[in-house]
Amino acid sequence: MEKKFVFEYEHYDSPELMPEADRLAVAEAEKAVGTANATYSNFKVGAAARLRSGKYLYGSNFESEVYPAGLCAERSLLFHAFACHADDPIETLAIASLPSERECYPCGQCRQVLVDAERRQGSPIRIIMSGGGSASVVDSAEKLLPFTFILK
Repeated sequence: MEKKFVFEYEHYDSPELMPEADRLAVAEAEKAVGTANATYSNFKVGAAARLRSGKYLYGSNFESEVYPAGLCAERSLLFHAFACHADDPIETLAIASLPSERECYPCGQCRQVLVDAERRQGSPIRIIMSGGGSASVVDSAEKLLPFTFILK
């Protein structure tokens, strides 16, 4: 039997077209790019999460001389959030990169951890993927990974 997976997302050709709260989240993610340590790939990524309380948390990628040790911006942010702010759910997570010739999308591991985070907090996380003067937005990480791993 053939099945089809279709999902809706928002796309903005310019940051000016985005809602103000999303523009702010992208600006915060762009700031987080400045703390990235990407000495090998030279691809710096920053992530910013707006919590339900309105507070922002930040993460950036970190590459290590002991490859493959290192961590993506999204996972460094998520692990910190659940270790130190588990009672304040993430509502929106924005991702930015340098260079930023195109939108920055989460890797497969980050997509799974984002879905795990949604399950753990019991609510979806709005994901904003920005770069190259545009942004795409999904209202849940599950849309980025339709066939998620479930350990049960």
